[in-house]
This record gives sequence, structure tokens and C-alpha cells, in this order.
Amino acid sequence: MNLDFATIFGLFGSFAVITAAVLLGGSVTAFYNLPSVLIVLGGTFLVTTMSYSIFEMLRSQKLILRTLFVSPDKPVDVAYNMLALAEKCRGKGILKLQDHLRNSENETFHNKALQLVVDGLPADEVNRILNNELRSMTARHSSSAGILHRAAEVAPAMGLIGTLVGLVQMLSNLNDPSTIGPAMAVALLTTFYGAVLANMFFSPLASKLERNSAEEVLINRIYIASATSIGRQENPRRLEMVLNTLLPPTERVQFYN
Repeated sequence: MNLDFATIFGLFGSFAVITAAVLLGGSVTAFYNLPSVLIVLGGTFLVTTMSYSIFEMLRSQKLILRTLFVSPDKPVDVAYNMLALAEKCRGKGILKLQDHLRNSENETFHNKALQLVVDGLPADEVNRILNNELRSMTARHSSSAGILHRAAEVAPAMGLIGTLVGLVQMLSNLNDPSTIGPAMAVALLTTFYGAVLANMFFSPLASKLERNSAEEVLINRIYIASATSIGRQENPRRLEMVLNTLLPPTERVQFYN
């Protein structure tokens, strides 16, 4: 896995722009208010947790962190590699997959697909097992993206609640001018924090997680189609046609041309 510089640049760059604007307009300390932080951060976490289970919240943390990384493999490259492997197996036999497996021990789904073929399972059984694995993986990714989308919905709502809290505190103490400023700070900063969290953190990470998940699903579908074809000892030219139905039109392979 390689660092995804697009995510890192966008995430830290956007917060840097906001920070620069704050510095140019005054003091950073004016934009810090502990009650506002508690309402937005604490409230967003707790309300989002109500929509899911503790186990789902903890499991999602690992997947969310993966948005900072990107797989070096591209679907078109994987397709070419699998076609070359299918061609080799057609000429030298399926057991040649064992040499390939020893050189790719870190590719979990890829290894599992080919290991099932080496173990001699029927091609239909291989296809069923791998598709079940793929559906399970997709469900995990969808749950994590859903948590981020839910947090993006809750954060502005918590900001609005904080605004109402601040306005109530301000209006209930109009006879004491010293309380108006802190109450107004809570009212405005909670809205600010909620908007920033939702639109600069939760929503972009949810979109990136969905994008990465879609690419990983495509790559794994290529592995499933390839393992099934190799297990059936089909002509690799047929596998090429199958893979081209999975790939986008601009990335279709031409291994035999």
C-alpha cells in the first residue's frame, strides 16, 4: 500500500487554508471554545454510535484509516497479470500456480482465489466461495462509509443545537453584559465546527472510501473470473473477453493483439 497523496494533500490543505484565513483575520484563540468542541465532537460521536453498534464503530476505524493509502495495483494491470498467469497454466499445468503463490503472499484475496484452484476445488465452488467473500467485504466497506455519511449528517445538526444553547444562554443573561460574549461564541462556533467537520472531513473521507472500495471490488472480480477460468482450464482468450466486460471501455486489455 502507498500513501494516497491526493487525500493527504486535500485534507491537510483544506484545513491549512481555513487556518490561514483565521490568522489573517485575527487570533486563532478566538476560534477555540471548549463547550462548542464538546457539543460538536462529543455529540457527533455519541449520536452516530446510536445508529450503529460499538463493534461496527471500532471496526470502521481501520477501514477509515485506509483512505490515507492507495493500492499500487490498477485493474488493467491486474487483468494483464492474470492473463499471463492463465497462459502459463495452460501450457505448464495448474500446479505452476504454487510458484506464483510463494511470490505474492501479501495479496490476501488473490492468494485465496488461486489457492482454491490449486487445492482442486470445482470451478463453480471456487466461484461461490469467492463471491461470498466479496459480498462480505463489500458489506464491511459499506458499513464504514455509512458511518462517515451519518457523522456528516449529525455534525451540522449538533452545530445547530450548540447554536440554540448559546442563544438561550445569551438571552437568559441579557442583564449581565459579561456573559453575552461567551454565549455568542458558543452559538457561532458550534455551527462553524459542525460545518467544517461535515464538509471537510466526514463527507470527503466517505467518498474516498467508496471510491477505493469500488476499485478493490473490481480487482477482486478480476481475480474471481481468472481463478474460475484457470480452474476450468479454459482458453485464456475467453478469459480476456470476460475481463473486458468487467473493465471500463477505456481500460480494456488487448493481451493477444
